[in-house]
Amino acid sequence: MSEYDLFKVFPRMPKKVTLGDITVRDGFQHEEVFIPTAAKIYYLQELAFAGMTRMEVTNLGNPRIMPQFRDAEEVLKGVHSDIFKKRLAKRGIDHSNIEWTCITIRESAVDRAIELKEKGYGPDRVLMMVSTDEQHHFANSGTTLPAYWKEAERCIKKCKDAGIKMCGTVSTIWGSPISGPTRFEDALEFTKRWLSIGADDIEHADHDGSAPPDKVYRYFSMILDALPNTDLHVAHFHVTRGWGMANVLAALQAGITIFEGTLGGTGGQPANFLDRVPVPGTGSYYYKDPNVVGLACMEDMCVMLDEMGIETGVNVDRILELGTMMEKTIGRRLRSEAILNGRIPKEPREDFKRPKLPIMKEKNGERPDQKIPADWPEKAEVPPEISGLPA
Repeated sequence: MSEYDLFKVFPRMPKKVTLGDITVRDGFQHEEVFIPTAAKIYYLQELAFAGMTRMEVTNLGNPRIMPQFRDAEEVLKGVHSDIFKKRLAKRGIDHSNIEWTCITIRESAVDRAIELKEKGYGPDRVLMMVSTDEQHHFANSGTTLPAYWKEAERCIKKCKDAGIKMCGTVSTIWGSPISGPTRFEDALEFTKRWLSIGADDIEHADHDGSAPPDKVYRYFSMILDALPNTDLHVAHFHVTRGWGMANVLAALQAGITIFEGTLGGTGGQPANFLDRVPVPGTGSYYYKDPNVVGLACMEDMCVMLDEMGIETGVNVDRILELGTMMEKTIGRRLRSEAILNGRIPKEPREDFKRPKLPIMKEKNGERPDQKIPADWPEKAEVPPEISGLPA
């Protein structure tokens, strides 16, 4: 068995990972019905109870574009309130050990984050984003890449002065929904650019489900060869084409230790409607059916990692409970397979055993543990001409 141990076959594969939940921001931004403020705060609290230490709270951008986040300040106040902190403390959780992130694509949002930090309820970490495809970047930010890099440099300095971390996202690594194929070399260079101007970590994002597993492995192997500090790198996968868990595995095999996901695999391109009212979002949907988009599903990821023997520090059963609750909050069946089928059983399931089996074995003269005919050799032998092994 040991020779087939994944940790030996893939020596970079971690035995412990960190999970970041981004449901309340990235998961909800695609919903066309406003998710109540109280629900957002509730899920952030319960995810903390379940062991999550990295969470995205909201988007501090213009609420005219994404009105799902018109309550951004109220949500931040909620997770920094005394009552919220006391609830965590009762579970033995130190509020200061949780990293609360807000999305701040433009400088005005960064300035807002700093202002809220000064008021006592701002984020610990913010995120800005570049795409290697300038067309995709322009659709998200409204700027050219050179202008944005200068803006990001200014923002990082402001954040450092305010005691806020900056995550630099690199998008369209594996292709762009606008311009098509892209180059890994550009993504590596953009990663280095972020770090050279002071970013604290990098979110490597497949924002439209373009990444097949072999190219995920190739890209992250290249990244870790160039920048082997695993604390710098966050894997962010969308599952538009159903490759989410395969890509998580490929990134694990390459050595990545930080992953993001959402309950129910929610999320995707910002909604163009909210409560039946058209809103700007980021323009027309890139997909024929907006209901097929989403992110790597947190429930499925937690179950898979648990089965692989990889430590997450997360209460898997509670995550499954929250995923079931999330379906009621959203109002539809979500993407999680683990919600349907649960965890893999660790003990015999007596209620499914067939009572006639031991009767038939006794009738046949077989021992209870016998699995092959008594007159067969103990070990099967496959002829070399069939097995392909040398004689």
